[in-house]
Amino acid sequence: MLTRKLLRTAWKYRAQFLSMIVMVALGVGIFLGFNIEWKSIEADTGAFFEATNYADYRVYSETGFSADDLNAVLDIPGVDAASRVFSVNVDIAGEKKALNLTVSENYTVTTMAVVSGAAYDPDSAGLWLSRKFAEANGVGVGDTIELTYGGASFTEEVVGLAKSGEHMICVADANQLMPDHTTFGFAFMTPAELEKVLGFAFYPQINIRSALEKDEMEQRIAGALGRTLLVTSKSEQYSYAGAQSEVEEGQTMGSVLPVLFLLIAMLTMVTTMHRIAASEKTQIGTLKALGFRDRKILAHYTSYGLFIGAAGTALGVLLGYGIAAIIMNENGMMGAYFDLLEWKLVMPGFCPPLIAAIVLFLTLISYLSVKAMLRGTAADALRPYTPKAMKKSVLEKLPLWHRLRFGTRWNLRDILRHKSRSAMTLIGVAGCMVLMVGGLGMSDTMKAYLDVLGEDILHYTTRVNLSESAANGEALRLAEELDGDWLASSGVSLAGKTVALEVYSADRGLIRFVDGSNRLLSLGDDGVYLCQRLRDVASVGETIILSPYGVEEQYEVKVAGYYRSVITESVVMTAGYAEKIGIPYRVSAIFTDKAAGDIGASPIIAGKQDKQGMMDSYDSFVGIMNVMVAVLVAAAAALGVVVLYNLGVMSYLERSRELATLKVLGFRDRQIGRLLISQNVWLTVIGALIGLPAGVWVLWYLCKALASEYELAVCIGVPTYVISLLLTFGVSLFVGWMVARKNRRIDMVEALKGAE
Repeated sequence: MLTRKLLRTAWKYRAQFLSMIVMVALGVGIFLGFNIEWKSIEADTGAFFEATNYADYRVYSETGFSADDLNAVLDIPGVDAASRVFSVNVDIAGEKKALNLTVSENYTVTTMAVVSGAAYDPDSAGLWLSRKFAEANGVGVGDTIELTYGGASFTEEVVGLAKSGEHMICVADANQLMPDHTTFGFAFMTPAELEKVLGFAFYPQINIRSALEKDEMEQRIAGALGRTLLVTSKSEQYSYAGAQSEVEEGQTMGSVLPVLFLLIAMLTMVTTMHRIAASEKTQIGTLKALGFRDRKILAHYTSYGLFIGAAGTALGVLLGYGIAAIIMNENGMMGAYFDLLEWKLVMPGFCPPLIAAIVLFLTLISYLSVKAMLRGTAADALRPYTPKAMKKSVLEKLPLWHRLRFGTRWNLRDILRHKSRSAMTLIGVAGCMVLMVGGLGMSDTMKAYLDVLGEDILHYTTRVNLSESAANGEALRLAEELDGDWLASSGVSLAGKTVALEVYSADRGLIRFVDGSNRLLSLGDDGVYLCQRLRDVASVGETIILSPYGVEEQYEVKVAGYYRSVITESVVMTAGYAEKIGIPYRVSAIFTDKAAGDIGASPIIAGKQDKQGMMDSYDSFVGIMNVMVAVLVAAAAALGVVVLYNLGVMSYLERSRELATLKVLGFRDRQIGRLLISQNVWLTVIGALIGLPAGVWVLWYLCKALASEYELAVCIGVPTYVISLLLTFGVSLFVGWMVARKNRRIDMVEALKGAE
């Protein structure tokens, strides 16, 4: 009997049951989707790094390392493995394409995973080429590639295709945000083949596997090699840092917007179950009168919450895995960023207990809602639920109250009488606004950043990267030939951390600088300029100590101002100021207006990079982000529809007697519909006023937490506000219209006699 009643009740309140299941599914699905994404990135990239012996530390020397240097490093206590490494960018002859050529001497650190072709043999010739680069360029095993480096050219056969943890995010340098496998890839070569090509062995890098802390590693390396060298940890390398950044961003996203979805779903569930229990009060009294024990009735109505929770979370799990699968697959969004060995979806350990807790919570809500209705005798329970009597509110005591229109007074009384339902409507509308403003605002902010980068900062056509063997005299002569500005970049220690020291000669205006407000900034010869992330290090006018790696001297410099960094965490100075204080530098790049194809070969040119190619990589990143924004906006609209419709229907059921009374008094359906819609509009206006500033704050938090390395300035365009408001009000009016239509089918006799 109770089973049949459960089905009848579920059909009677089908709109509420369906909306609650959808809300739970949306909340759980969005929450799981974002959290499965970051956990999968963490697990898949971690397994890839381990499989390819990713180095924990890298030591650099422009003059190269000898075999004795390597042995000295291997003798350091705490060093598990080490290898001398050659890693440079080389051009493909006759094409606007390049490869990072990597050679790991001992092949115990910085290895690769061969996916097709010949296995690695330290004595063999040829190249193991990036599989993604090969696929994008139609290159296969057995083909040959002509490479140029330092003015020399050599041809190698592709003996295998591979993936590499070192090049998991395969970009030419930190200025390229997204991989472009059609123009840049990687290749591995054996030490024997490297020596054959160069005519000598040259390894400017030692990669180390060790669990030591960085400070201790730096001290032990300095003691073992007798000089201070630049040591970077894996967290400072692009592939590892990119993976960690995606994990941290995923964790942040998973703890903000999806949690908002989940909370709104849970709060709406609380309100709806209470209203259903109140509407079923007479039925509960009937069951008591028929002899059903309280325990039996409690179990019956508690099963509603259990069913909704189980169905909603089951659909939510499927939705969560679906969202994660769209993001985390080789041909999906993350496939354009990562080049992984495996793409496995992994759920965080806290998710299954949380899902079980959600089901238990929803079951408990049903239990508590019905338990309150079982108090007293069967006769008490048989009396229909009536809202508590209300005293006159402060508004009703004002002289202007009686001058208000009837509809205004009626709606105000209803809002004040049903505070929980009104509050949930406000939360639903505000949540919808927060998600829309936050999502669309992130897109606006990134677009504004790219506009500043492309139009105000970068005015060159080609960046020419110079080889480590290039002398400053040769580099400056080449800069004159190319009519270009130049950059000298090196690592320095500042306040206990490694940052980039960038020395610029930018008289031609091909590279420019902006301050925190995006105004053009003219660098002077009176001090250094710190990027926005280093503002806390020192104030303008104070002095700081720079300790360049590779030399023992320290330099005291004055802080002249702050600027917005494009990518790196850096300190900037002019060439004039560098010469004034005597700090050493080596020109590493030239910026020119000439196209890459018009720049002739030179022994000191290590590679060329088009500005347009770099900007295209940013556009690819924005494209990925826009997909995420579209998901959030669609989910926000769905959330708004479900929440408002659910609450609107419950409001209609609660007020059916009042609406029937209005019809008896002569109110037409259109007039009553306007009453219902106008209340929705009022609450939408208030919710939007709450949601707009909350959305701006969420956007500011997300920019700070997710993209601090880009020094983004929050920017929200007028279209974002307009679209957010139009969508929110559109959802509210649509739901109000759907609920108002129900008034035409109201049974006035049943509604008016139900309280007798």
